Amino acid sequence: MSGDSDMNMGATSSTRASGLQGNDIMFAQMMIPHHEQAVKMSDFALLTSTNPEVLTLAKDIRDAQAPEILQMKGWLEKSNASEDMGHSMGDSMGGMLSESELTTLKNATGKTFDTLFLNGMIAHHEGAIHMTLMIKESSNPEVKTLGENIVTSQTAQITLMKDMLSRIK
Repeated sequence: MSGDSDMNMGATSSTRASGLQGNDIMFAQMMIPHHEQAVKMSDFALLTSTNPEVLTLAKDIRDAQAPEILQMKGWLEKSNASEDMGHSMGDSMGGMLSESELTTLKNATGKTFDTLFLNGMIAHHEGAIHMTLMIKESSNPEVKTLGENIVTSQTAQITLMKDMLSRIK
């Protein structure tokens, strides 16, 4: 049945989410700003980089994570849970860049930008993969599937980014 496909994301899949547990909600509350920062970093890359591989990667990250943000926001809305955890996790959230690191990235150009972007996104992805541990035992198949997809896609992207870095230097 195509409606149950792992690729089904966005508003339609978010309306099916039900039975979210505490860790599922916390995961969404933490992953939304995490993904939003990855999209922001990717937007910087799309505006700044001239490296075709970096541009393709940035587009892929944005295209994957923007719908996942909407999906998780839908889960929280359906669960009557706030997007906000009630306190800021800030820079302590795994792999998140600080405001000064974001500013440095935004102002960089050329190979310096590409190197900062790739190193920052590797750490960012590693943080996201670590965050999925909190939903490993989720009883919600949609939450579990998203976590598995994050691990699979971001692990592959980390390998790609490390290879790209070795060729930039």
